[in-house]
Amino acid sequence: MWVHSGKNSAPTLSTRYQESLLCPLFTAALILVALQVSSAQAQSVDLTSPDQHFTVQQPRVLDAKEALAVYQNVRARMFSGYSGARNPAIADLDQWPVYNSAPYRSATHGQRYVNNYANPMARAYGRYEASGPMPVGAVLAKDSFTVTGKGDVFAGALFLMEKMPAGFNQASHDWAYTMIMPDGSLFGTTKGDGSKRVAFCITCHEAVAEKHHQMFFVPEEYRVEVLNSQ
Repeated sequence: MWVHSGKNSAPTLSTRYQESLLCPLFTAALILVALQVSSAQAQSVDLTSPDQHFTVQQPRVLDAKEALAVYQNVRARMFSGYSGARNPAIADLDQWPVYNSAPYRSATHGQRYVNNYANPMARAYGRYEASGPMPVGAVLAKDSFTVTGKGDVFAGALFLMEKMPAGFNQASHDWAYTMIMPDGSLFGTTKGDGSKRVAFCITCHEAVAEKHHQMFFVPEEYRVEVLNSQ
């Protein structure tokens, strides 16, 4: 986990935790403390089987220019942290196209600022509502960060959707949902370690219209036009 002071200086690491020494539940608990969550709020968060993403309390509101400037300053450090997961599905994440013009606050991801990425197999995502069903091997990713009222910047989790072969999991329409913590530790993945911790992802994405195949799309005002999305 790292923190950027937000005061015209380069972001610096506050503390770096090795995956072998820190379990994802402890990482999540540290993030709750770092974001100054009240004890009552922290106690209400069930980290073993949450029913939603933890909501950041009173985040700083940034305009698109400000959010993009923050992200450009911290993106490399965020990706370095996620790479600790050694997940082959995101080995070349830094080369994937991004489908939003600037980070935007996602209500479905706890009011964190997020960016939408898709691997080459998921290039049809650039057609947004006209994307159609994704092929096996398609991976959609959202990285995330938070800016507190004091201007501190915290790396957030990386959220993944990976389309698996038919029969993988009927309940998720063969999507595997994965959440990787800022230090690279695995919070949970569908039908794998910590599967109960990401089960609510299935429920949330079931709210999407059937024709959109469990996918949420970039808000219209942040969308970029992708010419090779066929």
